[in-house]
Amino acid sequence: MTDYIRTTRAANAHFMTISQNSLPRRLALLLDHPDAELMAGGLKGIEKESLRISADGFIAQTPHPAVLGAALTHPYITTDYSEALLEFITPPFTSSQDTLAYLESIHQFVYDQKPDEMLLAASMPCGISGDDSVPIAEYGTSNIGRMKHVYRRGLGYRYGRTMQAIAGVHFNYSVPKPLWRLLHELEKSLLNLDQFISDAYFGLIRNLHRQGWLMLYLFGSSPAICKSFFKSRPQLMAGFDEFDGHTLYHPYATSLRMSDIGYKSENQAALKIDYNSLSGYVESLGQAIATPFPDYEKIGVKVDGEYRQLNGNILQIENEFYSTVRPKQIAHSGEKPTLALKHRGVRYIELRSLDLDLFCPIGIQLSTAHFVEAFILTCLCQDSPATTDSMRRTNNANQLAVAHRGREPGLMLETGTGAISLKDWAGEIFTEMQPICALLDQDNAEKPYTAALQQQIQAVEDPGLTPSAQILRQMSEKNQPFATFALKKSAQYKRCFRRQKLDSEQTQTFLAMAELSHARQQDIENSDKITFDLFLQRYFAQK
Repeated sequence: MTDYIRTTRAANAHFMTISQNSLPRRLALLLDHPDAELMAGGLKGIEKESLRISADGFIAQTPHPAVLGAALTHPYITTDYSEALLEFITPPFTSSQDTLAYLESIHQFVYDQKPDEMLLAASMPCGISGDDSVPIAEYGTSNIGRMKHVYRRGLGYRYGRTMQAIAGVHFNYSVPKPLWRLLHELEKSLLNLDQFISDAYFGLIRNLHRQGWLMLYLFGSSPAICKSFFKSRPQLMAGFDEFDGHTLYHPYATSLRMSDIGYKSENQAALKIDYNSLSGYVESLGQAIATPFPDYEKIGVKVDGEYRQLNGNILQIENEFYSTVRPKQIAHSGEKPTLALKHRGVRYIELRSLDLDLFCPIGIQLSTAHFVEAFILTCLCQDSPATTDSMRRTNNANQLAVAHRGREPGLMLETGTGAISLKDWAGEIFTEMQPICALLDQDNAEKPYTAALQQQIQAVEDPGLTPSAQILRQMSEKNQPFATFALKKSAQYKRCFRRQKLDSEQTQTFLAMAELSHARQQDIENSDKITFDLFLQRYFAQK
């Protein structure tokens, strides 16, 4: 422990030497405390989406495979928007290595059970042909299952199905409970512990919004798009350069998935969701769900006896708000997420801005997970001023700039008090991350967090090392359209998984979970006693 404290304080001293500013108060308090190692105990979980691709190279038109379980009730294998868009969810672990090992075992199980299909390794969809080629996910005949389906049908009417076929990685992180108690004590907060935790989580989220462009630069893996993506929205093609006859791109793009043609909706641009407090967040998000929107009202809600959407409001439900990070609380069955937050506070945050890593069979590398954890904790330890409308616009503008042209030499970003180069701002963030990484490394001789940080420092010094640059370079060297490149990578990973098998014990565990999930779905369907209309009325009437 003496060596650990000495290492931590050496990192602190180094930080002070190279930084123009003093340490953030929270970080300074932690670094001076012998229990600073508590920072290393956070829970990490991954949600990873992947399109199922059939043997002909196109999006699968088959139902969600029954052998994988019921999408409504399986805890770890479900669907997102489409029947063909699988979503894998890991349990939370204190070790990112354990989290990714579980994610890999889910992939292996799926490939063992479905050898005729492969999982698309790219975020931007390939093998689609307009909205009609994307089948909406089905969840059975129960009221909650119908609600999930109708919600997705509404998304299709509002934004188009093609956009909903985009895949990504969500990084879930929960700050260690003992660390919360330590911070509450060190900062002598007058709030009760639950209020302190929620306030601190929202401070963390505000810093992620302000600096989240860094995730797009470092890990963006969607610099190019198949022209087929625009079949249902051809007017959007004019804003792009042509890579070849099948591919559009921007030469310095990082994450078009996180741009205005991906998960940045113009319809939501005017929303002013309040991230300055838990109560403000719940109230402003609830208001968006309750406020009619004329364009959506024109679609109709229930037409000729069939639901087109859950309502004609700005948002149907909370999940429709496409934020790069969400405060989360585990909701009870049928409970609105905002009410779960209101009643029980923030339990963890969900960072949603990671593309699928096209160079990794499971979509995220261990070094990425280490970096993201350290980045989140750095955001937790930084000062976090309240967000204004001006800051919100600045944050959005920075994200779009980096999504479209993040590797552009000399790219400048706005801070609210002036412009700064992406390279210089990234350097400031990296400097603040150094003592955090030292804390997380503890006595590990391999220093994985520091190594992950050094890897990304190099990617800022040399943009050619970023995944987005490597994708475009390899596409050019191999003279391959984006779809060909992505499908060949996917086929390569499929061969890797097909050469091995999940051990029999894990296989039986997953098969048992699948069987149990089908039984649970049947129980839910059998227990419904009210009409779907009344179910929706009661759901939205929750207070």
